[in-house]
Amino acid sequence: MQILTDSDIQEVYKINHAIEDVKLVLDDFRNDRLVEAKRIVLPASDSSSMLYMPCISTAQKVSIIKTVSIFPDNADLPTTQGNILVSNLNDGKHIASLEASYLTRLRTGAMTAIATDKLARKDSKVLGVIGTGRMAFEQVLGVLEVRDINRILLFNRTRSKAETFKKDLEDFGVDTDIEVVNEVGDLVGESDILNCATQSKTPVFDGSNLKSGTHINGVGSFTPEMIEMDIETVKRADQIYLDDINGAKEEAGEIIKAVEDGVITWNDIKGTLVDIFEKDYLRNSNEDITLYKCVGAGYFDLAVANGVMKIKNLK
Repeated sequence: MQILTDSDIQEVYKINHAIEDVKLVLDDFRNDRLVEAKRIVLPASDSSSMLYMPCISTAQKVSIIKTVSIFPDNADLPTTQGNILVSNLNDGKHIASLEASYLTRLRTGAMTAIATDKLARKDSKVLGVIGTGRMAFEQVLGVLEVRDINRILLFNRTRSKAETFKKDLEDFGVDTDIEVVNEVGDLVGESDILNCATQSKTPVFDGSNLKSGTHINGVGSFTPEMIEMDIETVKRADQIYLDDINGAKEEAGEIIKAVEDGVITWNDIKGTLVDIFEKDYLRNSNEDITLYKCVGAGYFDLAVANGVMKIKNLK
């Protein structure tokens, strides 16, 4: 069995690879070539949990199980750590163990790219980023793959973290104007595309500040208790799309709350990534506000894990 770390994977597997591999697994999903079990969450203590996400692609003859540990009280280790075990369905052999932190961020960025490509205004130039934690970086890369952005605005409650994020983007080679702002409302009002990547339990911006024509990617919150976008944002959205409807009904806090409050119904959701990835441009007008909400699912992890296997010639 091969063991690949984040750094091993980062050397060979990039955002453009992930976008194509996510599209491939969406095609498998649409044609009933995936078998996925419900995510299992086991409490390890009052504050810690273990998550298990299995998935099989009968078309690509590969199986994965992703294990994620969430230990908020870790002092010297990351709060969240992950691993993906990859198996060959031709003979059942376990072929690789992949560190999953980078791949989780990358597949989420690829999903953001697909949604943004179909929903954001084609003349979008300003990207606003709320939350500059680890998840946010690949979301920026995803947007840059599909839109010609000439200005990036960053906001984090701790300004120094946003400054570090800016340097990370510049060191990576992102060649556009990048600015750290002090007021989140100003960022929201100027953004053509808004990436929100926090785990906040209270809204991090006021939806009334959104300008007409904005596209929003909400990728940070993933439990019913996490609500990084307010009801006004959901109410103002002319089109709402999800990554996975089943996961969203259990984990997309903002959408769940909007349904419970009677602001929208589940029937108001226009579709999921599997419905749109091969369709033409979906924006009805340049004035529409569009919203994409992501909580993740095992088949997206399978997409990138299998992609790494192909590039590393391990299948």
